[in-house]
Amino acid sequence: MGPLVSVVVTSCTLGRLKDIQELLDSLQTQTYPRLETIFVGEGDPELSDTVAAYTKEKGLTNLRVLVNDGRPGLSSARNLGAQNARGEIVAFIDDDATAFPDWVEKIVQTFSHHPKAIGVTGPAFPRWDDDSMRWFPEEFYWILSCPTPGWTGYTKPAPVRNAWGVNMAFRREAFEVARFSEVFAGGEKTGADDVDFSMQVRRATGREILFAPSVCVGHKVYRHRLSAAFIRKKAFRDGYAKAVLKVLYPEGHGKSFEIDLETALLARIFLRFFPAMLRRLVRDPFGARRQLRLASLALFYSGAGYFVGTLSLLLMRFKKRVNPNERRIWDGQSPKS
Repeated sequence: MGPLVSVVVTSCTLGRLKDIQELLDSLQTQTYPRLETIFVGEGDPELSDTVAAYTKEKGLTNLRVLVNDGRPGLSSARNLGAQNARGEIVAFIDDDATAFPDWVEKIVQTFSHHPKAIGVTGPAFPRWDDDSMRWFPEEFYWILSCPTPGWTGYTKPAPVRNAWGVNMAFRREAFEVARFSEVFAGGEKTGADDVDFSMQVRRATGREILFAPSVCVGHKVYRHRLSAAFIRKKAFRDGYAKAVLKVLYPEGHGKSFEIDLETALLARIFLRFFPAMLRRLVRDPFGARRQLRLASLALFYSGAGYFVGTLSLLLMRFKKRVNPNERRIWDGQSPKS
């Protein structure tokens, strides 16, 4: 008999109800039998009540519904779900994702084959609103939170800096040394609570988080996520968060696997993607210009976010408000004098 796996799902809007139902249905058809699902509604009781009614209607017996009526936000909801989880492994999947039928089974197998690993993450393949969106280049799937083997380069289990929140799992011990921080949960400038949590866990335990290509989910890509406004905001937030995390976790930014991943992706963009698009301008000017515009927006705003984040930290440190060794300042508390 394998370990019990607790799957935590959080959501904040009834607008995702159809997606939530598809996700819950995908969790009911898993090939691994020992799992429980915990749904956490963020703030709106009507959302949790609606999901509870769906649970009763479908006769789901391994699903519990909770309401996060404390501090609002994704991180608080994830923390509440983890606190109520009974499993030896706690997994997370986004409310607009669906689990492959063997998702939980592959998580358990990966942990079994790698007993020293503290966390597991895996691919999130885009599920497009319609086929006309498939022009989006794989080199920029990070904008869509879709880490596929195609752009990560990982074809077998490999250590990574952090797990991706859309598809991640941790051993129970991880929650004894870390929690999700509200500071990184979807703010205007950040939105990297999964990265921060991963770094906390790796720092506290000295153990690895693995990217396992067999641990797969599908991730819904709404049409608005291909808009210039969404790309600008997402790229800026990613760059800003990277600057903050580099200060908080300097030891995590010297690891070869992160350098290799980012260097390889940038090399692919500048040495393959851009030349290919320039050649394509002759035969398909519209398609080439569309992809070049996307690439320019993503790279510029990611760099701008990193620059602004770095500058903000320098100013705060100049004012003696930031000590990189004091995490508490990022939780709204003043550092010790």
